[in-house]
Amino acid sequence: MTARFVHSMPFGAEPLPDGTVRFRLWAPTVTTVAVAIGDADPEEIPMQPDGDGWFALTTDRAGAGSRYRFVLADGLRVPDPASRHQPDDVSGPSVVVDPGAYAWRTADWRGRPWHEAVLYELHVGTFTPEGTFRAAIGKLDRLAEAGVTAVELMPLADFAGSRNWGYDGVLPFAPDASYGTPDDLKALVEAAHERGLMIFLDVVYNHFGPEGNYLHAYADRFFTERHHTPWGAAINFDGADARPVRDFFIHNALYWLNEYRFDGLRFDAVHAIIDDSRPDILTELADTVRAAVGPDRHVHLVLENEANVARHLERDEAGGARRYDAQWNDDYHHVVHALATGESGGYYHDFAEEPIDKLQRALTEGFVFQGDPSPFHAGEGRGEPSAHLPPQAFVNFLQNHDQIGNRAFGERLSVLADPRRLRALAAVTLLAPAVPMLFMGEEWGETRPFNFFCDFEDGLAEAVREGRRREFAAFPEFADESARARIPDPNAPTTFEGSKLDWAAREREPHAGWLAFTTGLLRLRASVLMPRLKGAGDARTAWRNGAAFAVAWTLGDGAVLVLLANLGDASAAGVVKPEGRLLAESEPGLFDQLAGGTLAGWSSLWFLEESGDAT
Repeated sequence: MTARFVHSMPFGAEPLPDGTVRFRLWAPTVTTVAVAIGDADPEEIPMQPDGDGWFALTTDRAGAGSRYRFVLADGLRVPDPASRHQPDDVSGPSVVVDPGAYAWRTADWRGRPWHEAVLYELHVGTFTPEGTFRAAIGKLDRLAEAGVTAVELMPLADFAGSRNWGYDGVLPFAPDASYGTPDDLKALVEAAHERGLMIFLDVVYNHFGPEGNYLHAYADRFFTERHHTPWGAAINFDGADARPVRDFFIHNALYWLNEYRFDGLRFDAVHAIIDDSRPDILTELADTVRAAVGPDRHVHLVLENEANVARHLERDEAGGARRYDAQWNDDYHHVVHALATGESGGYYHDFAEEPIDKLQRALTEGFVFQGDPSPFHAGEGRGEPSAHLPPQAFVNFLQNHDQIGNRAFGERLSVLADPRRLRALAAVTLLAPAVPMLFMGEEWGETRPFNFFCDFEDGLAEAVREGRRREFAAFPEFADESARARIPDPNAPTTFEGSKLDWAAREREPHAGWLAFTTGLLRLRASVLMPRLKGAGDARTAWRNGAAFAVAWTLGDGAVLVLLANLGDASAAGVVKPEGRLLAESEPGLFDQLAGGTLAGWSSLWFLEESGDAT
């Protein structure tokens, strides 16, 4: 049985049942617009005003596969901001796509509940040697075998050049052609579903990239000078002409979820989305998605939000997410990174002091900063109370693209931290009730870097190169210009190529051992914990002695999950073995030490006390 999925939008190019194509563009800055259809000698057909800055045209001179551009009064030809396919990069013609041409075999896929999520963040271009959607399909079995249940793709919106992290996208509806066609991406989504894997997409609604964004030429009301972001004038979500802008992004979310059948979205840096209206765009977007998707599919919405706004994560009476399922817990990352590496510079300064206290708070309450003053933020309060939220309202991780790639040399924890420390912290992360996330290659301890890379031209390329080097000038190790010159050039093809995964490493030590360690923990999570995680809560610190501590969670079925850890260098004495059975230990032989009341440094063990275990 096959099915076809089309998300109809009030803008862009849409094939109609009668064989015509309807073009529609919001261009309130200009007085006339035409559509140029064709390649070598395109035919220009005037569009008709359609009220409130809209222009429309329905014609039989275009069909699926036709190339087109919008032509402004001054002769400038621009791509469709809602282009579904952009084969010749951001300034080339758009292509009319018939989304109904793809026949889905997995139409009965309904997703998986959120408490079963084990996320795996990957960049399509560096995930495989080929760097394509089709090549990624060939690796999905390995992810499923390792215990991953949800693949998360870094942003795919069409960006300038042939390589980019994805956060410089300018055409949010067009998967970048360097990775393949829209149908190739749909094939990847379907292949994930055939293996029981959810698949998520990272989307960027806080800014457009610096090259290839033509909205200012015909829709300057898309932006507002009333608000500013690190990228300049903010996107206009709350001005008098905000309705088409809000609809643009709401439809983008629905498009990925309905036409491509993604199981969820991760919203990049929503603290940079500035909206004083009510309901704000995050509220309206989530409410619209929940209503449109309905109860028959598991669709999950995840935030990145430096501001730690807990109210976005509230639950309903049944414990389900009202709007957003979870937030990336940067607080958790920062404290475990400080523990693993001893680093205290930059934002790690807020987490390097009393890190065990902060880790316990992250494990039991979610956010470390819940309105507390942040020295890194000049003493300003950061965050909202989060202790009332369930563990699954947070995504915990040791690494992600930002925390690796924003380092000068893109080093992973596998080359920064002692392996014993890393195993202890990995066991904590992968078995705690919060949703865990791995960054691609982390499961086998990949040592190749993941650098910041892009493919800009001329002056912009130079500005990015020098800007990145200036960014690190404040660090003592880069005070000298010759030291800064060693920082990889983001625009160099070698920087991109050197960031690709070394899949052969999985088969040799120590990587094979790391893979076995990760796989063992995730299989344990799947078999023992996942059936009990729904409804988990009541987290508390059960015991503490210096860097040694125990944290306990009451799970959904009443069982008690206990983490016993010593995350310091010195051995701990007076350690009491928790009740229940041993589930896992980060090093062999740790359980035997407990008979003598001791626990070596950099150790973590997990226990499960089921109802009836207590005497």
